[in-house]
Amino acid sequence: MYDLVTAEEIEDAARRLAGVILPTPLVAFPQASGGPSLLLKAESLQPVGSFKLRGAYNAIGALPEAERKNGVIAHSSGNHAQAVAYAARVVGVPAVLVVPTTIPAIKADACRLLGAEIVYVEPTIEARVETAERLANAHGYALIPPFDDRRVIAGQGTIGLEILADAPDVDTVLVPISGGGLLAGIATAIKSRRPETRVIGVEPELAADARASFRAGRRISWPSADTRRTIADALRIECVGELPFEHLRYVDDIVTVSEEEIRDAMRQLARGARLVAEPGGAVATAACLSRFGVPGDRRKYVAVVSGGNADPALYAEVLAEGVARQG
Repeated sequence: MYDLVTAEEIEDAARRLAGVILPTPLVAFPQASGGPSLLLKAESLQPVGSFKLRGAYNAIGALPEAERKNGVIAHSSGNHAQAVAYAARVVGVPAVLVVPTTIPAIKADACRLLGAEIVYVEPTIEARVETAERLANAHGYALIPPFDDRRVIAGQGTIGLEILADAPDVDTVLVPISGGGLLAGIATAIKSRRPETRVIGVEPELAADARASFRAGRRISWPSADTRRTIADALRIECVGELPFEHLRYVDDIVTVSEEEIRDAMRQLARGARLVAEPGGAVATAACLSRFGVPGDRRKYVAVVSGGNADPALYAEVLAEGVARQG
């Protein structure tokens, strides 16, 4: 059994993050008359283009100087790596990033520009974890996990505090899930202050290990060959983390969306809200548009747009598909 992250830890994280992260706005999404209210938590507007900066900086900032003086190391599919690189530069320590060979070039290039050293490994969570732990032990780096860490979860939970501050009457919050740190933190924050608000996780149909775990009541892994099928590269983790899984008790449900629903949400976010969303960042919006909010529904929904680091070629392709269909 694990001690769950507390509301007090999330509040401490909010104080630590003040002046470093952007308190992101809730952007109204235009809906048809008579439809539900949908607000978008635009974490894509963070300095590194995703919510990951919250957890990365909270974890690094909480380290004693003696533990971080040799630098920090992280393993990531992309967004956490960029967040650690940014946070390490702010704090003034070196960063080493273990990433899969399949990482989008836009994310790898951003990490290099921030001064981080990059180590490429095979695209499995096992390869990333093993390499990061080995290098940490060999060189004295402080390991900053992407999701299975209470400091990281607390940092991500600050999103929940901001949502309630700006929309205290929210009925449902939809959150992307991969390793589970984002959902764990937001669910903890929301339920501690407004238990009646529903918190729902969202992931791709082609990488639905979290939904399987949630329904089974135990962690279930999917083969990396299966999770790599989804367009949502940020959500290809094979299994939800141990500590985040314990926080799923605060979650009301986990649903999935199709690849076409993800693509359509990316297009609608661009046209309707003027927000760039990478595929993983669009899944919560996709779920709201396709699974919730029938005409006459007067409830208020918030969908977390978790990241905007879309590969330019892929993004152009997705937008072009919409133009072709309109034509």
